Amino acid sequence: MRLILPIGILVVWAVAALLGPSLPLAPNQIDLPQILEGPTLLQPLGTDDLGRPVLDRLIVGSRTSFLVATGVVALSLVLGVAVGGIAGYAGGWLDMVTVRLIDVFLAFPGILLAIALAAVLGPGLGNLIIALSAVGWVGFARLTRAQILSLRGRDHVLAARALAVPPHRILIRHLLPLAAAPLVVEATFGIASVVVAEAGLSFLGLGIQPPAASWGSMIRDGVAYMLVSPHLVLAPGLALLLVVLAVNLAGDGLRDWLDVRASRS
Repeated sequence: MRLILPIGILVVWAVAALLGPSLPLAPNQIDLPQILEGPTLLQPLGTDDLGRPVLDRLIVGSRTSFLVATGVVALSLVLGVAVGGIAGYAGGWLDMVTVRLIDVFLAFPGILLAIALAAVLGPGLGNLIIALSAVGWVGFARLTRAQILSLRGRDHVLAARALAVPPHRILIRHLLPLAAAPLVVEATFGIASVVVAEAGLSFLGLGIQPPAASWGSMIRDGVAYMLVSPHLVLAPGLALLLVVLAVNLAGDGLRDWLDVRASRS
């Protein structure tokens, strides 16, 4: 029952992101007489410094954060599972090299490395996903490697190796399914991290560029008018807070549910 509200928030976020382009929105329509208007019946969240409806831009911004979050987590998950799984199963020098590579990436603050990559690649949705994925795969690789190392000595794995089953088939059919639960939980928490990172990069001007809407860029544009029109910062800030909190609560609930299933089995 405690997951109803977080899941509801995530459903609203996903629906707004997926159905936003089909809605009659005008996020870039400039209306100078309505500059910095507060919330009204026609504009529930008011207008920004160019008279654009904040609600429309908030919905469009939800699509940006949703696409970046799902794209980065999916790409990081695939890359991290492949690297960590191969290294953990193969062992030897390949495992040692992979561990050293992971240590090198972990030696740098992730957000600073993402900022550097985003600055080199340039602004844009695709480059933003690449920059964040280049940082995000490390956690999945480390977790996958640890899981594979703990599972490769199981009886069914040893039996498959004795039957000369190819290594890639052992990894895909016998090892990765057993490591799926912690990876799913890690991916859930990764979504929250990517949403915050995307907002941070957009706030710094390295993410989605105007006139496209992003929660981070909306907060950046609204900071200058914080005292006269606080709704410009409160609306995207509250949306960011609710989404990240909902993802974290859903991740906690998923982890507890998987732990209970594991203990019962």
